[in-house]
Amino acid sequence: MSNSSRAIRLAAVQAAPVFLDIEQTTKKACDLIIEAGRNGANVIGFPEGFIPGHPGWQELIPATGDRALSLSRKLFLNAVEVPGPQVSALSAACGKAQVAAVVGINERREGTTGSLFNTQLIFDSDGTLLCKHQKIVPTIGERVVHSPGLTGPKSTARTSVGTVSGLICGENSNPLSQYAVGLNYPIVHVASWPAHFGPGLHMQSCIDIVSRGVAYTLKTFVINSVAVVDSTLIEVYEADARSRAYLEEAKALGGASIIDPMGQYVAGPMPAGEGILYADVQADDVIIPKFVHDFAGHYNRPELFAHLFETKRS
Repeated sequence: MSNSSRAIRLAAVQAAPVFLDIEQTTKKACDLIIEAGRNGANVIGFPEGFIPGHPGWQELIPATGDRALSLSRKLFLNAVEVPGPQVSALSAACGKAQVAAVVGINERREGTTGSLFNTQLIFDSDGTLLCKHQKIVPTIGERVVHSPGLTGPKSTARTSVGTVSGLICGENSNPLSQYAVGLNYPIVHVASWPAHFGPGLHMQSCIDIVSRGVAYTLKTFVINSVAVVDSTLIEVYEADARSRAYLEEAKALGGASIIDPMGQYVAGPMPAGEGILYADVQADDVIIPKFVHDFAGHYNRPELFAHLFETKRS
């Protein structure tokens, strides 16, 4: 914990990608990292699948229709290979800005023509890529586009600031994902979110409920990074009237926030629009709450639950 007893500045990105454009969205991400560095940030979090954009159309238009398939093909052609030039650009930006970053990407396997992953990359402030986390199970319509993750449960890395973790959208409400993260005692956790869900689902309420619970359970600071619905996205989807009305409503919402280890807001939620939300916190404020609940330590009995995970054969 030698790096924990100091002030750190956290940064939550709320922005739209340059939709399905890998080069321009990578540039935008790098510019945001540089901006955060100029403003003294130590850790910055990005939305889900920020490069080159999340396949949210799968929730709003027929998944096997011509438009959805065309968008899925464009997503693949603009997906990120790890390693690759986009990763190198992000690495250089983190090193220049001296900012640790958790960046959401759509990842494709090098040299292939199939299989995408919903991925977070964790960079240190010197630009080193420390961890690649692929979402363990795609959510609802994502299953048409994304493969189940192959990187296992690890989604944490020791950075110059301290241990940083990340989970993607619905993973933040998965008790086992939370436990896996908690075992590594993160100081900062990045929860990455898309621009929208589907009609009838209020994403901002979900973010509030889930991320405050994650902060309270893990006893860590949580950066909620949220994508933005913009006019380009609405036009590209070519959605029906009901879905278009839902997107127009989502366009007027924000949601990026920063939460303390007791589940209380220290910044945000951010209103509609693009920008970076900042909060200055004391890293060692994660310590005292763990005297109440340390679910990776004294406040758990994993041996009592181990049998629940044994494979049962009839």
